[in-house]
Amino acid sequence: MKQRRTPGAVAPGMAAAMLFGSLAAAAGENDVDLELVLAVDVSYSMSLEEQAVQRQGYVDAFRRPEVLGAIRGGPLGRIAATYVEWGGRSVQVVPWTVIDSSAAAERFASALNAMPLQRLPFTSISNALLFSRSLFRANALDGARKVVDVSGDGPNNGGAPVPLARNTLLAAGIVIDGLAVMLESAETTDAATIPDLDAYYEHCVIGGRGAFVMKVTDAEQFAETIRRKLVLEISGPKLTRSPDRAPTMRATYAAARSYNCLVGEELLERRS
Repeated sequence: MKQRRTPGAVAPGMAAAMLFGSLAAAAGENDVDLELVLAVDVSYSMSLEEQAVQRQGYVDAFRRPEVLGAIRGGPLGRIAATYVEWGGRSVQVVPWTVIDSSAAAERFASALNAMPLQRLPFTSISNALLFSRSLFRANALDGARKVVDVSGDGPNNGGAPVPLARNTLLAAGIVIDGLAVMLESAETTDAATIPDLDAYYEHCVIGGRGAFVMKVTDAEQFAETIRRKLVLEISGPKLTRSPDRAPTMRATYAAARSYNCLVGEELLERRS
């Protein structure tokens, strides 16, 4: 039997579209669905070839229809992103850019692609997180969500202990996602690596509602992993139960008490 609609009733899909449309119409020019800091490790432990592949992964991702579709799928249909490279210190490579169209996404990708590669000594995840927090505080944007997407190939070995920096961001309502870069490389001058870097990121780095960590074990995985990660971050915690979440690890702090979050500092001290 066909269901009869009450006169004036609106289909659920149409109602959602009308709601999103009214939200977008009422939003100010600085309102965005997401403020996203892409904080990427460029320490000496990664070769220039690996860094080039990693950089290209981000450039290509912002040119993909899946990423643009995730952006347009938000209530306002726009996000703001900035690109940061870090080692012992952090550098903002591409400034805050509002992305609300394929043209805007291309401008961001092209700006990133035009920047020269750089390498920075040491591995301070804590500095990268605190630097990212300062970028949120300094911009004029008003995002419904704030996320730091931090990638790295080793544990923290400089600056404040990373859990202290993480907790500072969580207290400000900032979500931290992670990408553990676990490549086999001869470039180990700067930082000692650990075999369970993804677990380190889970217990010591990431946090907040819907936080997750992915890992890359082969340079050829960069492009696909970065694309999937960006779609998840842009779409938000509503995708927590989606099949695409299966390979990720969500933040669980029950075991964090037994994990040594100072392993990087201790490894560096022993090597010194």
